[in-house]
Amino acid sequence: MQKTSLTALARNELDNAKAASSGRSATTIFGGHEHALRQTLIAFRAGEKLSEHENPGEATVQVLVGRVVLEAGTTSWSGWIGDLLIVPDARHSLEALEDSVILLTVVKLG
Repeated sequence: MQKTSLTALARNELDNAKAASSGRSATTIFGGHEHALRQTLIAFRAGEKLSEHENPGEATVQVLVGRVVLEAGTTSWSGWIGDLLIVPDARHSLEALEDSVILLTVVKLG
């Protein structure tokens, strides 16, 4: 068994994102290439975006800090602290409307 403080990790990654030229910082919490399940904590400075990309499998975004918008085509969903967004099986992007931290959970299919 392993315990991780998402609150502490979020604070640390947000500090890293604010200092990074990209405005983003990420760390894998669980999983990796040898696992089907992968959980990644991603921090964004306000205004930063993950450009449109394919969904690698079933995925969710849990907002831990801030406010984000998930867009797929002409549809968008806003997420605030505590919200869980189901990532559509389509090309999509994610933008931080304010300094934000998300927990991305992906199950790779196939």
